Amino acid sequence: MPFEHKLNLRVARKHSDGVTVHFALRPEYLNLTGVLHGGVTASIADEAAWHAIENRFGYGARKSTTTEMKVNYLRPIGGKKVIARAYLLRAGATLCVSRVDIYDDRKNLSAIAIVTYMLL
Repeated sequence: MPFEHKLNLRVARKHSDGVTVHFALRPEYLNLTGVLHGGVTASIADEAAWHAIENRFGYGARKSTTTEMKVNYLRPIGGKKVIARAYLLRAGATLCVSRVDIYDDRKNLSAIAIVTYMLL
């Protein structure tokens, strides 16, 4: 999907229970107050959860779609990059649930998301 590629999110590390992704902050992702737009934060969480599923099953092995997501925004995100650690909490036959912890470049916990994907 072109939108996903425009985010330019990169998997920095693969873990047995998920992935860590890095996202470079660029001016077009900031809101009027100069911090990361909340919708972009949600997109980072969604993509990190998807990468955790792909890491588990193999890239391209399963098709999936987001069915539910809840994001708690804890603090504004500024700086140069975002780090998101996705934990695949449950990988079932139909549903996968992930927790994504999102940090600013000072390693301050800035948002937490719970993301549910349906395997198609």
